[in-house]
Amino acid sequence: MTSPIRTERHDDVLVIISNNPPVNALGAAVREGLEAAIKQGTADASITAMVIRCDGRTFFAGADITEFGKPMKGPGLGTVIDMIEASDKPVVAAIHGTALGGGCEVTLGCHYRVAVPSAKIGTPEVKLGLLPGAGGTQRIPRIAGVALALEMTAIGNPISAKRAHDAGLIDRIVGEESLEADAVAFAREVAAKRPLPRASEQTATPDPDAVTAFKAANARKFRGFDAPAANIRCIEKAADGSTFAEGIVFERDEFMKLMMGTQSAAQRYMFFAERQAAKVDDIPEGTQLRSIKSVGVVGAGTMGGGISMNFLQAGIPVTIVETAPDALDRGVATIRRNYDNSAKKGRFTADKVDQLMGLLTPTLDLDALKDCDLIIEAIYENMDVKKELFGKLDAIAKPGAILASNTSYLNVDEIAAATKRPADVIGMHFFSPANVMKLLEVVRGAKTAPDVLATVMALAKPIGKVAVVSGVCPGFIGNRMLSQRQGPANAMLMQGARPDQIDKAIVDFGMPMGPFQMSDLAGVDIGWHRDPTRIESIRDALAAKGRWGQKTGKGFYDYDEKRNPTPSPEVAEIIEEFRSKSNQAKRDFTDDDILAATLYPMVNEGAKILDEGMAQRASDIDTVWIYGYGWPVYRGGPMFWANTVGLDKVVAGLEANGVEVAPLLRRKAEAGERF
Repeated sequence: MTSPIRTERHDDVLVIISNNPPVNALGAAVREGLEAAIKQGTADASITAMVIRCDGRTFFAGADITEFGKPMKGPGLGTVIDMIEASDKPVVAAIHGTALGGGCEVTLGCHYRVAVPSAKIGTPEVKLGLLPGAGGTQRIPRIAGVALALEMTAIGNPISAKRAHDAGLIDRIVGEESLEADAVAFAREVAAKRPLPRASEQTATPDPDAVTAFKAANARKFRGFDAPAANIRCIEKAADGSTFAEGIVFERDEFMKLMMGTQSAAQRYMFFAERQAAKVDDIPEGTQLRSIKSVGVVGAGTMGGGISMNFLQAGIPVTIVETAPDALDRGVATIRRNYDNSAKKGRFTADKVDQLMGLLTPTLDLDALKDCDLIIEAIYENMDVKKELFGKLDAIAKPGAILASNTSYLNVDEIAAATKRPADVIGMHFFSPANVMKLLEVVRGAKTAPDVLATVMALAKPIGKVAVVSGVCPGFIGNRMLSQRQGPANAMLMQGARPDQIDKAIVDFGMPMGPFQMSDLAGVDIGWHRDPTRIESIRDALAAKGRWGQKTGKGFYDYDEKRNPTPSPEVAEIIEEFRSKSNQAKRDFTDDDILAATLYPMVNEGAKILDEGMAQRASDIDTVWIYGYGWPVYRGGPMFWANTVGLDKVVAGLEANGVEVAPLLRRKAEAGERF
């Protein structure tokens, strides 16, 4: 097999080139090739310096994570980097694209670094539940200081070439079109300079104030995660007076703890799950996508406005339709205000805001959608109203236009039946706020054409969404599973648990909020029959007393003017009254009891969804929950989490709580299998 590494002589400079598409991942063959090339340059007396660069669109963009957890082949990355740094001839990294993870660490082992202005470098391993384990946590603080090292490793976002240059991580910014020539020229400049600058021989200055401030500023973001704390510990070790060798031992120990832990396994699983979700198994190969150059959105409310913003930011013109002038004006003003706020935060320029708004055409005329390639309905959840609208759209839209509903629950096939073109109808369930949340549930109807499904799935990426295919069923994947949580939560109230106790257990698990916090946010009165004399549940009693949630300042909780919640004595009395009438005995609940009662039924429903073919794979379900509902990524989604708990334990927990076990879940548990 041809090596992905080759060398070219430029007189006295040896250029070492990687060509390992698509991102020059540092797999075993690349590491072996780098090792051989460095040995070649070191042994050749006519070579005075070396340059490492990459073909294709990027420098080394990281390790080959498919190798993680498998027996090591070839030299370890740390060994190769140490060899680069130990060379008695200067080695220059020539960076374009992104130098990420192990790629960044390769540059740190080089004596010098040059980069094009558009390049970025970073160590995003923390996003896979890891740390840069080839010396990155020890070299970055020695070159660029503790503060930047904390940011780069524990947060993991890449930094620009300019910022890296200002921090000393890059020695020179060179031309976008002349990277190799400029790098070779730079290598000749430094060929005779001694001693060679080696990061491992530098000293990191302690900065306890920076560490304290960094931890405080990111406490909420890091809650529940193991990897950020491990990265911070490694940076502190680099600056505590330890030798580089001692720091490397410490880094390796911390890396292996993370690598062998459940959190990193979950985060690596989700890395692949997100990419797998984009693949629809039964779309014929070679299916041609429909062209989407203009989009219509019906409804300028919260959802319609947010949906429109996704397409505007992708440079796709949007025609937004409302039925009343004030509603249309209000919706357009909200979009403008959101963009203006982004501009104030430096995310957009004022000119960019004007450009985005220039792509938006507001109108009260539904006929204005006649030339749109995709029309998305974003009106309220009422089947009769949606069917009436789709009948009108069917008459207005051009042949080949895709008609999509943003329904979160209703039957897409019934909506499609209101048209003469059911093959062109699909569900596009955006999550609120639609311009922020990354999940897009793509609901495939019984008659949805393959090219319609393929087009919408492909469209997700340019509008910044992670798309997952669902079949047609009540609530689709996410809301169908969520519906299984509220019943057990209510039942525990009747057995003596408190709303704040249940919510705390679920928040401590890693969810953004518990079921009663969610009820208060959405509105306790949603779905209420509006008869204050008809009290059949705790929820009825709260609604009858005007406890409608955050919007009225009281729901399951009492709220202050800043919407901070506190447990409500009135609610406690209402719950106790219902409990005593039911003659249910009180019992104590542990956090584990609460999680088993509320989360196991969701896993059970996920198994039914898989068995019915409503989701393609368990990892698709997990992707829905990570990106749509705030399930903690370090737990890998509900189906992955169930594997870590043990499916036999989940089955036993369901049976103990009187829940009928899904056949697929029981089969897998009895066979010792996993989702």
